[in-house]
Amino acid sequence: MSAQSNSLNLDSWRALPAAQQPEWPDRGELEKVVAELGGLPPLVFAGECDKLKEDLAAVTRGEAFVLQGGDCAETFAGATADNVRNKLKTLLQMAIVLTYAGKVPVVKIGRLAGQFAKPRSKNTEVRDGVELPAYRGDMVNGFDFTAEAREPDPSRLLKAYHSSAVTLNLARAFTKGGYADLRQVHAWNQDFVAESPAGRRYERLAREIDQALAFMRACGAEPEEFHSVEFYSSHEALILDYDHALTRIDSRTGLPYDVSAHMVWIGERTRQLDGAHVEFFSRIRNPIGVKLGPTTTPDDALALVEKLNPDNVPGRLTFITRMGAPKIRQHLPRLVKEVTAAGAQVAWVCDPMHGNTFEAPSGHKTRRFGDVLDEVAGFFEVHRTLGTHPGGIHIEFTGDDVTECVGGGHEIAEGDLATRYETACDPRLNRSQSLDLAFQVAELYRG
Repeated sequence: MSAQSNSLNLDSWRALPAAQQPEWPDRGELEKVVAELGGLPPLVFAGECDKLKEDLAAVTRGEAFVLQGGDCAETFAGATADNVRNKLKTLLQMAIVLTYAGKVPVVKIGRLAGQFAKPRSKNTEVRDGVELPAYRGDMVNGFDFTAEAREPDPSRLLKAYHSSAVTLNLARAFTKGGYADLRQVHAWNQDFVAESPAGRRYERLAREIDQALAFMRACGAEPEEFHSVEFYSSHEALILDYDHALTRIDSRTGLPYDVSAHMVWIGERTRQLDGAHVEFFSRIRNPIGVKLGPTTTPDDALALVEKLNPDNVPGRLTFITRMGAPKIRQHLPRLVKEVTAAGAQVAWVCDPMHGNTFEAPSGHKTRRFGDVLDEVAGFFEVHRTLGTHPGGIHIEFTGDDVTECVGGGHEIAEGDLATRYETACDPRLNRSQSLDLAFQVAELYRG
């Protein structure tokens, strides 16, 4: 059956088990909220999703590289101009490093404007003998450890929509309104260069870019691409009632798109072939991703290809591997080899964050920068050995000077974690560590 004829039964997922869904106390209230969401304007447009699919098709062919990143879990309080600008600034700086030092076009995708829900390993959390529902992200409940905050609240789905709209509006203004102009490469770094080894290294690269731009202007070249960037939004489409409510039929093609984001992905905990998430994703026409952990078999991966991209369209499906540094060289080769041998058109992207989390003696959840880098290095080694394309990285970072991951050029020790540990969920790379990573990835890419 072709993807087109398979698309339109948008409620088919409801008959299947749906993992990681909240236990809403009032289904009637949920239905009212979902109905309201169904009448709200799209956050993105189908044509933009198709443009991202074209860009990801270039990644699939080995002609471009994905930089996907942002918060582990966004918060409603974080939808401010300063926060959004700082995340964009970090992503733009990383992209510049990869483009200029790595000599590769970069597809820029934010984990933002929708990343408000998180899967949890347990439904409840216990503190001092008190058991309450786990925090599942601002889309579902509150972070404070009180019975009132932790009760799932459907009205938060509406707040997530409006917060996403504000964030996307800011992102569009920054990326199209002059802030992303290549002549800004120094301005992005002004607050950062003095105290950071990565900042100083970036400043040297920015001077080279300035000289290249001056030369091109002297030759009469001033391409439009130098003045703005294509920037896309993405999130894990975890809460199916939200993403289903924001699915619309495209007037051009008659096909359904999840207009809550340009790209959505299925997490490692929800990729069951007979589950509701895979079924829902098989119906929408966005470019989609699937997280693959170390237990994924080649048969699992090929079954996902058959279900999610039956027409084998390049750019439609991205596999985001999250193996952990000790496991990637062991588990990734067979997966890539067999998927490639089957002729499947997929982009391969490395998530070096989620397989490398541990608890510090202080009780803080953290990651070692060295482990993150080692997983990326292993990802590149596997693809180089097999002659396949290492298509990108998917990271959790912030534009702020947090102390959540240990290590990096401007080293953070385990004893420093409490200084600025601000994440709502998982530990993120700070701006200095993110830039460090971009330089290292550029070197790996040039190989």
